[in-house]
Amino acid sequence: MEFQYLTFFVAILLLTLSPGVDTLLVLRNSARGGWKDGALTTLGISSGLFVHAAVSALGISVILLQSAWAFTLLKLAGALYLIWLGLMTLRSTLRSGTVPTALTATAAQPLRPWRSLREGVLSNVLNPKAVIFYMAFLPQFIDPAGSALVQSMAMALVHFSVSMLWLCGLSLVADRARRLRMPRLGRAFNALNGVLFMLMGTMMAKS
Repeated sequence: MEFQYLTFFVAILLLTLSPGVDTLLVLRNSARGGWKDGALTTLGISSGLFVHAAVSALGISVILLQSAWAFTLLKLAGALYLIWLGLMTLRSTLRSGTVPTALTATAAQPLRPWRSLREGVLSNVLNPKAVIFYMAFLPQFIDPAGSALVQSMAMALVHFSVSMLWLCGLSLVADRARRLRMPRLGRAFNALNGVLFMLMGTMMAKS
């Protein structure tokens, strides 16, 4: 049993440390509104894990995976959201020559907590890869004699803690990087983020 829990911890640790949409979003928002913006985005992302755990435990994931149209709808919603994030990032870069990025020293934009939380939650919940991961991975550690929902939530809490520590750390690094006075490189970095969001969304829609 201890080996199983260790395996679970290592797996979620590797999953969390792997760069992806969550990493890009936290870096972008930390540059936009400082470490608090990044931390709130991280809270939204990490909270979405409980949604996936509940869905997996209740068996809704099975319906999504077995119903082609439902899974396709979820995948397209996630893809469109990523593309929208990319477009908004590119638009802000083009409209302002001093848009905050992780490599500029411009002042942070006013913090809008609900926006940060919403972006984080939607980014995680609308990610079909997270649905597949929780559906395929969590059942291996569920004890049939106990409550699947309670056990899934407990494991999601571990994942939540790891995600919060790692992504909040990234938000602090991004916030400190704002002190570097390299506006041109900063704008290029921000534009690259926008392109990557759009590319990920396009790839998700085609997969």
